[in-house]
Amino acid sequence: MNALGEVLAGRLRRWQRTALPIAQAALAAGLAWLLAHDVIGHSQAFFAPIAAVVSLGISLGQRLRRVVELIVGVSLGIGVGDVLISAIGTGPWQVALAVALAMSAAVLLDGGTVIALQSASSAVLVATLLPPSSAAGLNRMVDALVGGLVGLAVAALLPANPLTVAHRQAKAVLGELTTALRGVADAVAEHDAVAAAGVLARVRSSQSTVEEFRSALQTGSEIASIAPIRWRRRHELGGYQAAAVPVDYALRNTRVLARRALAALRDGEEVPEILPDVLRRYADAVDLLRTELAVGGEPHQARAAVRDAARLATTHHLGSGGFSMRVVLAQVRSIAVDLLQATGLSRSEATAALPPLSRQQPD
Repeated sequence: MNALGEVLAGRLRRWQRTALPIAQAALAAGLAWLLAHDVIGHSQAFFAPIAAVVSLGISLGQRLRRVVELIVGVSLGIGVGDVLISAIGTGPWQVALAVALAMSAAVLLDGGTVIALQSASSAVLVATLLPPSSAAGLNRMVDALVGGLVGLAVAALLPANPLTVAHRQAKAVLGELTTALRGVADAVAEHDAVAAAGVLARVRSSQSTVEEFRSALQTGSEIASIAPIRWRRRHELGGYQAAAVPVDYALRNTRVLARRALAALRDGEEVPEILPDVLRRYADAVDLLRTELAVGGEPHQARAAVRDAARLATTHHLGSGGFSMRVVLAQVRSIAVDLLQATGLSRSEATAALPPLSRQQPD
């Protein structure tokens, strides 16, 4: 019973996260039908609500481009289908040929997936239901425009919070980074090659989290651009947008770090005692970055924490060691630069903020 309750609770939370997009799609579909059928007077206005729902999408994002693709795809499919069916008639091979030619034209125009699919469906409609050269083809193009514009209007007037998904995805991607850093720290501290291999396997699968984070930022930026009541949120996304690429680089460098740390452990290379502490300090700095970005503030504490950790990441503290450990030292330095850039510094500012890599031991 507890397991069933957890499953139901999880599904309810998932529905709650998509409740607003569902409401937007439902409202847009109803309004699009009302405008196309009752106001414009199209008796078969079925494509208007379809276009409205497609232009919104359950996952949001890229609405402006999607509306344009809908209209272009519909126009292309109807144009190809109308000309072709007028010449060769209707039948199985004619339908297949119309679809192939319409989709080929869309691909040659460098169209997206929506354009190709709408070209195909429009060609099928002309080949099977709409008499060539009738007004129904033009009506469908108008319905596509009506539905797309209604979808945009609903998205602008009933917008989601652009920061909600950004917060959630930032938490996920920064969580992957802290987990990887602490995992490598624990593995080298305990000289555990098996644990290091596990960390490497996990961090290798983290790229999808980065892509979801970037998609969330794109969606949030779009919402903040087209929705008047969300315009003030645009600057709040700035911190996340500045951090997205450096965090991606930090994960990639941590992946290399994990791989070379694993090699060092397997080869029996000497591991500097200070290395686990440096990596854990980096992980703490990432936690601070996540907190400061969530509240929309300048990440001063995270920046200071990275600088403090980097003071220990010099050849004096870490030594040179074998080949793999030298690579690890280079990656520790690179991760510091990435994290400082994630706090808003430029690359030159981040590099200048770090202590010299070679620091002489005081007398």
